[in-house]
Amino acid sequence: MADTGERRPAGELEVSVLAVLWAAERPQTAAEIRRALGETLARTTVATVLARLTEKGTVGRQDAGRGFAYFPVQDAHGLTARRMHRVLDQDSDRESVLARFVDQLGPQDERLLRDLLGSGEHQ
Repeated sequence: MADTGERRPAGELEVSVLAVLWAAERPQTAAEIRRALGETLARTTVATVLARLTEKGTVGRQDAGRGFAYFPVQDAHGLTARRMHRVLDQDSDRESVLARFVDQLGPQDERLLRDLLGSGEHQ
């Protein structure tokens, strides 16, 4: 946690850690991530966030000496799509949810979705 004593909005630190991992060209240790964040965070705070992200399947890890090096499992767009699926899976009436989603799309997004569905490139 930062020295200011202020609490972060839920998930903000996870997003920051993911940003570090996405920007890196190789897997990063917890210490490297902590330094990249440029904040005064406890080592255990970073380790806890990495453990949670690993449990969620958002990051993977590999052996790195006496610890682990972490890497993103998906890019930012893949993570957003995964979140959308998770929310969709929480409702038993998928057809209604998807229909309302499409109804609320703007013309450009609706056209893009139709193009993607028609092209088969989404598979």
